[in-house]
Amino acid sequence: MEVAKELLEGNKIELKVEVETDRVNDALQKAYKKVVKDVSLPGFRKGKVPRKVLEARYGKEVLHRDAFDIIIPRAYSEAVESTGIEPIAQPEVNDFYIAENEPATFVAVVEVKPEVELGEYTGLGIEKEEVEVTEDDIESHLSRTQEQHSQLESTDRELVEDGDFVIIDFEGYVDDEKFPGGTAEEYTLEIGSASFIPGFEEQLIGKKVGEEVEIEVSFPEEYQAENLAGKDALFKVNIKEIKVKKLPELNDDFAKEVSDFDTLAELREDIKERLSKQKKEKVEREFEDELIKTVSDNAEVDVSETLVNNELDMMYQNMEYSLSMQGLKIDDYFSHFGFDEETWRDKNRDEAASRAKSNLVLEAIAKKEGIEASDEEIDNMIEEIAEEGERSADEIKALLQLQGQLEGLVHSITIKKVIDYLEENN
Repeated sequence: MEVAKELLEGNKIELKVEVETDRVNDALQKAYKKVVKDVSLPGFRKGKVPRKVLEARYGKEVLHRDAFDIIIPRAYSEAVESTGIEPIAQPEVNDFYIAENEPATFVAVVEVKPEVELGEYTGLGIEKEEVEVTEDDIESHLSRTQEQHSQLESTDRELVEDGDFVIIDFEGYVDDEKFPGGTAEEYTLEIGSASFIPGFEEQLIGKKVGEEVEIEVSFPEEYQAENLAGKDALFKVNIKEIKVKKLPELNDDFAKEVSDFDTLAELREDIKERLSKQKKEKVEREFEDELIKTVSDNAEVDVSETLVNNELDMMYQNMEYSLSMQGLKIDDYFSHFGFDEETWRDKNRDEAASRAKSNLVLEAIAKKEGIEASDEEIDNMIEEIAEEGERSADEIKALLQLQGQLEGLVHSITIKKVIDYLEENN
């Protein structure tokens, strides 16, 4: 097979491909066997019409489309491999020519990854934050644990105060009409939590149990439900009960109740260790993000709309999968927040462009520095995946190959090694 490569504008490559005569004849014969199954002519049983008779009746072109469908996928794949290009989109294939006992030709135009002009990526001197767990950190964690194990108790007090939990019924109106999600009964609201529309909770302070209150508020301009954003609303509220929060005492009994430890001192030490681990992981993530951002900002690369859309597709799929693990559908998620996929894509376009550029830059560094995922590293990663599930490592590897995901695994290992390289040479 012969391939001629030509660089076009817009990071596109034109491949002129010529396929050997033997492969052409083989593809035409396979096309005939496929087409003839549905053909019946006088004097012949269905599926038994000789090829010459078929071509004489319908023309030799009757086999060309199916023959090209057989030839092109493999020939295009071989052309990509032989030229070393990295396509980022499906090719536009045209200018077909096919005839028996002759080479077949076609032209494929495809967008490829752009060239990256790397800037400085070593000796950056980015500082990593020191990790320290303070007594205030431990006390804050204990306070949150107290809150989680608190109980609400009724009170004889009749007037609402800041910090109270009020049980209310309410109906919300916009333009004198009820709106979806604006009505509830027996709703528990913490006064001062800022969980409602600004101004709502404050207007309940000083009001009395059993009192029916009308509250006027305005939805924020950036409110998640776009049909309500910036609009004035009236809520009719019935205050049914006031409850107050009772916190458990911080002692050894508390430690036994909320953990596997017998003493508060042991619990505090465990909290310190866990907070230290969390802080180290957070600092490491932020440090890696800063490294990636810096080397990306230092580089020059043309990030096309195709790359941005590809990244958006990946982000969408990841979010869809994450929501499905929580038993949620992505359309319901969008509906809840008052937008659709198109709006989501518009809001995340800049982030997708940034990710696409960073990925290209890290790949370019890997190529320049000869950083690759070794067979041992790939096998170790597959072993880790297998340990988390019920399949063997061999089954996981076969599944990844079948689903075309092994390359993605190799890519993720390579990128991690690039980040390690950047950190070591910072």
